[in-house]
Amino acid sequence: MSVVDQPLILGENLSFDPFPQQCPAAASATILIVGGGVTGLINAWVLLDRGYQVTIVSKEWASFTDQQRLTSQIAGALWEFPPAVCGQHTDILSLQKSKQWCMVAYDIWAAIASIPSLAALAGVQMRASNFFFSCPIEDLPAQHHKMEEITASGVHGFNRSADSIHKHGIDPRYGATDAYEHLAPVIDTDRCMEWLMLLVQSKGAKFHTETITGDLFSQEQELRHRFSADVILNCTGLSALSLAGDKTCYPLRGALIRVVNDGIDFPKVESSLAITADAAQDNEIVFIVPRNDNILLIGGVAQPGRWGLDLTLESPEIKRMRARAEAFLPSLKHARVDPKYPIAQGLRPAREKNIRVERELRTRTIDLHGEPTEEPSRIIHNYGHGGSGWSLSFGCAADVANLVEDVLHNLPASKMKLQRKTAVEDVRIPASLDQRLMDVPIRARL
Repeated sequence: MSVVDQPLILGENLSFDPFPQQCPAAASATILIVGGGVTGLINAWVLLDRGYQVTIVSKEWASFTDQQRLTSQIAGALWEFPPAVCGQHTDILSLQKSKQWCMVAYDIWAAIASIPSLAALAGVQMRASNFFFSCPIEDLPAQHHKMEEITASGVHGFNRSADSIHKHGIDPRYGATDAYEHLAPVIDTDRCMEWLMLLVQSKGAKFHTETITGDLFSQEQELRHRFSADVILNCTGLSALSLAGDKTCYPLRGALIRVVNDGIDFPKVESSLAITADAAQDNEIVFIVPRNDNILLIGGVAQPGRWGLDLTLESPEIKRMRARAEAFLPSLKHARVDPKYPIAQGLRPAREKNIRVERELRTRTIDLHGEPTEEPSRIIHNYGHGGSGWSLSFGCAADVANLVEDVLHNLPASKMKLQRKTAVEDVRIPASLDQRLMDVPIRARL
């Protein structure tokens, strides 16, 4: 249990303002975050609003060209309870904590989407998210239990109805016989990454471009000295294979076809449609998600241990992926691929025991008054999210903020364990987020 177990509360320790909720003092602790993806940026936001000074080090940042983009940008970012669109969580502890983490993120993304001008800047919308099954859900005990958890979780707009199969034009020959829907955040990851970078910079984060290699633990003292850091936070995703010395990390290659969703070639798809990995036969995922008002994502594949980013529209697995989607939703047979960016592919940062949100457990021996003493590390890890980085973002960051307090109080490190539910207890919109402020272009305002 952390010495501080503080939930995220909008308006108290988290805000949408372009300045920190709590301004840092000269003596405020400095947090060095390694990793500039969505996990690193969300953690920076949470820590900045608690009055810490933050430096983010990353080998690369979000880009918006036709070159390879960050995994955080490529992500489908379909929110699910618990996140499972690209594969089931296999570790019970990770699964249970994910049910807490995803609801924290759900409420905050929903709060962003509730302010139209902010939602437009951040690229966040609440849309209907539909999940389909090949038999009555009662015949699938795990799925039935999951549905009951969803209805009790606080998600908005839950509705179970097989009528959605016909409503959305699903081909009955595909085998879908039951379905439910609920409202879920849909995130334009390119736009949101740009917004997050500008937001945390405006709150005081410093950006430093550098490739750090090797075990962070072995260079902890040097990094802390060089960046004047009190705590190091590892948000490096797949790079934790070397930076955390974690041999259980592996790539889960994925790809998405991007098609034009303007209503000309097929009826515009306004809702997410999915058969997730834990409900699909032979792990054959169907993943159809509006990215923004004009682009629709078609997926998906989940290929463990595949490092190459060499997939094309002619690759066999991509052809099968598209064929599955077209068999499921026949109107997609007429879809045009995005000519500028037809296929997005990346490596999800998977881990055998799933997500790791905990302090570094290794210690180093120091001489204290002539006696050898074990000193705890000041490294915290937040990686292994697979395809769920967006869905779990704020929930994991809340736990990290509490672990930072543990480190600063020189408490001994402990392994991940279940704690009481962390939740957004009070979603209040700061008064400063009025319409006049939000109508100012983000680059000027931030």
